[in-house]
Amino acid sequence: MADIQIDTDHRLTSVTRTVEPAEREGKQLKAVVASEVYPSPPADVWDALTNAERLPRWFLPITGELKLGGSYQLEGNAGGEILECEPEERFLVSWVYDGFPSWVEVTLTPEGDGTRMRLSHFCDCDNPFWDQFGPGATGVGWDSGLIGLSLHLATGEPVDRAAYAKWEASADARPFMIGAAEAWGEADVAGGEEPDVARRRAGAVGAFYTGEGPGVDDMISGEPTG
Repeated sequence: MADIQIDTDHRLTSVTRTVEPAEREGKQLKAVVASEVYPSPPADVWDALTNAERLPRWFLPITGELKLGGSYQLEGNAGGEILECEPEERFLVSWVYDGFPSWVEVTLTPEGDGTRMRLSHFCDCDNPFWDQFGPGATGVGWDSGLIGLSLHLATGEPVDRAAYAKWEASADARPFMIGAAEAWGEADVAGGEEPDVARRRAGAVGAFYTGEGPGVDDMISGEPTG
């Protein structure tokens, strides 16, 4: 297994991060938005995102009926229903993880010689998980996942998941996790949150992703978070 090389500075600057107000089913939500341009046409990016045989090459194995009205389950992760779909342009899915419901929308638009992908994760803010971690918990998770997509689209080759997991657990990944958490904190401020609240949340997210702070199970169980 060869070590995987990640240009963390590039990853931190290539993704545009915003936190925006949103509404769905009468609920006031926050959209945690990550946007990036890939050097591939929309059809190729769409296939990487929606082809059940291709998704495991950069993300996770998936089962289900991947069509409008169908359902899906990502191995060891979220599942839900495919609510809206415009092939090679946009899809919206429900996203249920550990009992917490949310929604994810992806849109693709041509940009230059490539494709801009905009991923919006619509989160309910009325829960202790959001109060503690804010948008960065979801945002840094997507930052990490989209590294795999970027690597795959750049080469066409599967990402070595074992090598990637080794990198995520290494000291080399720490500056990326901390930097991404801080970037989501600044996006939270730009989205209207009080700076001290946003930066406290960013610190908690950075500590969570580097293993230096309380995890999700602590929040769900109600145990002290320090």
